[in-house]
Amino acid sequence: MPLFLLQVVRFINNLKYAKLVLEETMKKPRAATIKRETKETRISLELNLDGSGKWQIDTGLKMFDHLLSQLVQHGRFDLKISATGDDPHHLIEDVAICLGRALGEALGEKRSIIRMGDASVPMDDALAMVAVDISGRGYTVLELPFSDNDMAGFPTDLIRHFLESFAIEARLNLHARILYGINDHHKAEALFKALGRALDTATRIDQRISGELPSTKGLLED
Repeated sequence: MPLFLLQVVRFINNLKYAKLVLEETMKKPRAATIKRETKETRISLELNLDGSGKWQIDTGLKMFDHLLSQLVQHGRFDLKISATGDDPHHLIEDVAICLGRALGEALGEKRSIIRMGDASVPMDDALAMVAVDISGRGYTVLELPFSDNDMAGFPTDLIRHFLESFAIEARLNLHARILYGINDHHKAEALFKALGRALDTATRIDQRISGELPSTKGLLED
């Protein structure tokens, strides 16, 4: 057989293999269930990356529930959380830990994902920007000029702690910045919406690289 025909056959076979890998990837549900019980908190969390933005969230902190629902709605995930804790700090931190772990488990080997995503979201007076890279390395750069208020039982200083804990457990780079704003509720809501939009993009399947890892070194770990 002439050399060019051999090359054509190999190319076709590679395409068939890539298609099979993609189909196999799409068959597997990108979902995870995490349970965490300590002396401080009790958390049950279910995450489905290929959802439609449905949520059932009860942490006992109404503002926290509200912000998490924004993340889910605009990330197009499905999320169930039932959480109790002895104080807001421990509760918010442990929910972030569970959510980060669930994201990592649901992504599995991370083959075929877009990997990176960013979004800028306004809410009235506020504008927030978030960029993520599902690189296998937990790292945050945060510029969050809040006014240090309680926000109905969800202190704004815990937003930073939530994002840091989430990024470490999900093993992703997370850069977030509130460019401007007056109302802390608007700043926080724009921030969580932007995080949802960025994660939605980064976790999508890219059919152009079916079965491949989006990395020149062939690995998305530390």
